[in-house]
Amino acid sequence: MIKERMAGFVLMCAVVPLAIVGYLILWWVGIFGPNSRGRAGVRALDHFVNATVFNGYAWESISSHAWRVRHERRWAKFVIWVTDKFQKGHCMRANKREQKVVDFIVSHKMDKQTIF
Repeated sequence: MIKERMAGFVLMCAVVPLAIVGYLILWWVGIFGPNSRGRAGVRALDHFVNATVFNGYAWESISSHAWRVRHERRWAKFVIWVTDKFQKGHCMRANKREQKVVDFIVSHKMDKQTIF
């Protein structure tokens, strides 16, 4: 347990400054760069926020997570309501696309502790 926490702390100390640089690059790319690079950066940020803020899987978007827990969590209903204003059925489609990945990772226990 201590080894995992220490490794996580060391990794976080290296990754957080890079994440700030990445955010600034994403901002610049969003205005001047290719759409594909911006899309990849936003997707990574989406997964990061899902894992940290919404206690979801790191390989799942907020939209997919919201659809998966729509009957259990109030925040999920709000996310679905907001995204439906921009694209009807967005969260349902995101979950349909991503649920296969979630099922695969969970079934192969890839969501379990990796440092012992």
